[in-house]
Amino acid sequence: MFLKVCARYAKDMQDAEQLLNDGFLKVFTQIEHYKSTGSFGGWMQRIMVNTCLDYLRGTAFKEDMIMHVHAIPAEESNIAVSNDALESMEFRELVQIIQCLPSMTRTVFNLFVFEGYNHKEISEQLDISEGTSHWHVHQARNILQKKIKNTQHQKVTYEAKRI
Repeated sequence: MFLKVCARYAKDMQDAEQLLNDGFLKVFTQIEHYKSTGSFGGWMQRIMVNTCLDYLRGTAFKEDMIMHVHAIPAEESNIAVSNDALESMEFRELVQIIQCLPSMTRTVFNLFVFEGYNHKEISEQLDISEGTSHWHVHQARNILQKKIKNTQHQKVTYEAKRI
């Protein structure tokens, strides 16, 4: 479960595993701070997310973000993906597609979609404007829809060639 959380923020599975290890280290060193007011799993997940955010706030992430911010292609805004396409995908495929997003876009998307943060909270966490947060979510959706559509098209083409 926690590896999935880390994988959504990392650029690859190796980084996700490192973030998971760092998160568990924080859990074990901070266990005395758990107050038993909520679920232990929820507390651990919050630590994992914060570990990922701490990593993303680091200088390596910021350098990576600067290199990728200009490489974002202009995407079509009216791309539709059927629910069938999502249902036929494995979790691993979806995570790989999410990991292909530019770093900041991936982070904002994860915080908004998976962690339930609103744009104001995201802007405070990442020191960006609310409008920028909205833009990153919109951009992530466009990129993901296009990549999912392409993945689905490749599967159909592969199945047609097999027959």
